[in-house]
Order: sequence, then structure tokens, then C-alpha cells
Amino acid sequence: MMIIIIMIQQFMNRERELSFLERKYEERKPHLLVIYGRRRVGKTEIIKKFIEGRKGVYVLCTRDSLKENISEFKKKFYEATGREYFLKLDTESLGDLFKFLVEELKGGKFIVAVDEFPYLIELEKGITSVLQKAWDETLSKTNIFLILCGSSIGMMETEVLSYKSPLYGRRTGQWKVTPFTVREIRRAFPDKSAEEIVKIWAVFGGTPYYFLQMKKEASVEENIKRKILTKGEVLYNEPLILLREEFREPRIYTLILKYLSLGYVTQGKLQSATGIEKGNLSKYLETLKETGLIEYILPLGKRKRGIYRVSDPFFNFWFRFVYPNLSDLELGLTEQVYLKISRELNAYYGEMFEHLIIEALKQKQIKIKPSYKQVHKWWHKGEEINIVLTNDETHEITFIETKWKKLSMKEALKTISNLERKSTKVNWFKQERKEEYGVIAKEIMNKETIQGKGYIAIDTRDMVSF
Repeated sequence: MMIIIIMIQQFMNRERELSFLERKYEERKPHLLVIYGRRRVGKTEIIKKFIEGRKGVYVLCTRDSLKENISEFKKKFYEATGREYFLKLDTESLGDLFKFLVEELKGGKFIVAVDEFPYLIELEKGITSVLQKAWDETLSKTNIFLILCGSSIGMMETEVLSYKSPLYGRRTGQWKVTPFTVREIRRAFPDKSAEEIVKIWAVFGGTPYYFLQMKKEASVEENIKRKILTKGEVLYNEPLILLREEFREPRIYTLILKYLSLGYVTQGKLQSATGIEKGNLSKYLETLKETGLIEYILPLGKRKRGIYRVSDPFFNFWFRFVYPNLSDLELGLTEQVYLKISRELNAYYGEMFEHLIIEALKQKQIKIKPSYKQVHKWWHKGEEINIVLTNDETHEITFIETKWKKLSMKEALKTISNLERKSTKVNWFKQERKEEYGVIAKEIMNKETIQGKGYIAIDTRDMVSF
């Protein structure tokens, strides 16, 4: 019963993805679609939901061998057509299999969904050329609806989507499946307060596989104890499992994520802490960026000396609080570990609240005037401004401070006054810019009065709809 509930919730907020597939399916032409995104984000469920009630097959590729994968295609094509000869075909060519399939379909609409396509590429580098030939010579002249799906974002973008790929120019559409926004998480937890929704995102992130493990009636903190800090639960060592699935050198990536979570956020500090040679470290960091696990942040006005951070909330939480305490957790000391980390949770929520606001602003989910086109951070010689919004064309700039606390009107105005002081050090169109200031907090008292003074004042109660 639990599996059914999870499936329903995952599709509550995947209307755009399903609508895209439906729209393409209604077109009277062959399609080669690329669906990709991080592991656990829900790609497979979307595809399976789309196939329901339609003629087609779903093939999950594995790392076993090319022969085993071809055997799986034969089996699926046999099950779909009822033609037993597919099982006996003396060929290891995917192109040949598609030719036989097309003959059986006789022009009818048919879906072939190939999941974890990068595994085939790993086993046979020339598989994209084989598929390109099959598309050009056969499939493009049929009513086929071919979906190539993958979790390895880097490989999907370089081996399937890039102009160097044999498949370049053949695809008829692509969709990158992304984690849920806070607005979509709210729809999954309609009875939770805005503050609780922020906490859910801060700990579990927008990956449905993660936040749907939660026990709904329990608090976020109780779910941390039950679902993350308890040995045997699926989230207990999920990051280590995913790193082993995703990378050939999981130990190296674990080491990097460990030190990033400990505050070694520049490449120089990471190099000293990990002992990884500079050139190799750059490659590892770039790979982690491609998977969406980390990001590189430059302060406004700078082209270097930026910092790295673990951008996926669940990985950030896990490497910050779980990984350093695995020895105690293995002994079943869940309560003791929770008591230790609970002292840091509020500060962690505050840090993640800032990043949540940045993401919401990038996605235009918070209404702020004047209009802005870029979202930045700024820091210099010990001074920092959480968020700076700019418009290079109009020279408008907005300075925002985030606070994970309840602010009185006096505290909010003091925060804005301090922001005005720090803004004088920001060297951006200094002589010809129009400035705005504001604060975004967990709660702000008398915020209408602050807004009446010409400042931005937003709290989590305003974010219920985002």
C-alpha cells in the first residue's frame, strides 16, 4: 500500500513532464526523445506512467554485458509482439532488432523506452552510431516513439545531446527532469506550515525519493531521527550507495564531499585537505557540478576566487551530520547523535533558507520589484550580503538579507540599515544605479509598515504559494 501512495504523490507534480510527452505522442511523426536527470528524481516513474495503456515496451539497461542487454530487448520485443522468433534471433545488433520490430509493427504507433541508456554506452562506445544508423535507415520512416533515458547527466549531454554525438540532429525533443520546488513539496504536504516546508526542503531537498520517505504526521526533526539517523532505513547510507552507482571512483568523490561539508570550500583548501593533484581535482569538481551535487559561486563583480558548496540539500545534510557520526550510528546511538547535531540544526536551517530564497528568486517564484535578471551573492574582506539582484540594462540593484528568525520591526529596520552600509562597498555601476533594500525572514512583525517605508519585507507566510 505504501508503494501505491508514493507513486500517486510523485505524479501529483509531474504534469509538465507528462504533458510534454503527451503532446509529442499526438504528433503524427516518429520521435526520438531524450529524458535525463539525476538519480531518484522520478524519471522512470514518469516514463512508466506515460506508457500505461499504450502499445510499447520499457527496457531497463544494466552494466552486466552487452549480450545480456540485447537479450532483454529480445525478450521485451517478444512480449510486445507475441513473436517467439525474437528470442531465437542470432544477432547481437540493436539495429537488427529494431528492423525486425518495425516489420512486425506494420506502421502502428509504438513506444520503446530505453532507461539508463548510458550503461549501454559504457559497454559499447559505438552504440550511439548503431542507433543513428537504425534511425536514419529505418526508424525515421516509421511511427516509432523512441525514448532514451539516463541518470548520468554528463554522459547524456556529451554522448547523446552534444553536436559531437552521432545522434545529434536526430532527436525531436529533450527534457531534463529536475527536483521538485518548494511549491511542489507543499502540494505533497498540504497540512504542514510554511516553516516546516522550508525545513523539509533543507533536509530532504526536492528529490521525491527522499522526502516521500517521511512519516507525514511526524515533525522534520523526528523524521531525521527515524529515517536518516537510524541504521537500516533507506536514507541511512543513501549518498554512499548513489556515489558507488554513479562514479567509478566513489572514494574520491566521498572524500571531496566530506571536506566540502567541513568548510574547505575553495579549490586550494580542498587540494590541501584531500591531497588530490590540482588538475585531477578540477576534473572531479566539474563532474560533481554536472551531476548537480555541488555548485561554484562567484561573488558579484569577480571572475575568480569563488567557493564550492554542496548544492543538493539532502547530500549537504548527510555529509554535514551523518557521515561524521557513522561509527556511533552503527552502534545504534541514534538519540545521542541526534542530541549532538540538534544544537546545530537551527543554524543549518538558516544557511539553507538563504539558498532556498536564492533558488526561488532564480525561478521567479518570489515577486520582487524592480525587475531583475541576475541573482548573486557578494562578499569582501569579512563583509557579506546574502543576495544581490541586478539588472545590467537598467542598472537597478536590490540588496537582500535573509534571517531564519522572527524579527521585530525594529530588528528588521536595523538589518536593512546595516545592509545599506554594506552596499556602499559594492562596486557595481556605483554612480548611476538605482538601489532597493529588503529583508526576507522566517517571520517579520509589522512588515506592512516596513513595506510602506519603501523596503522589501517578506517572510515564510508569504511563501505558502511558492
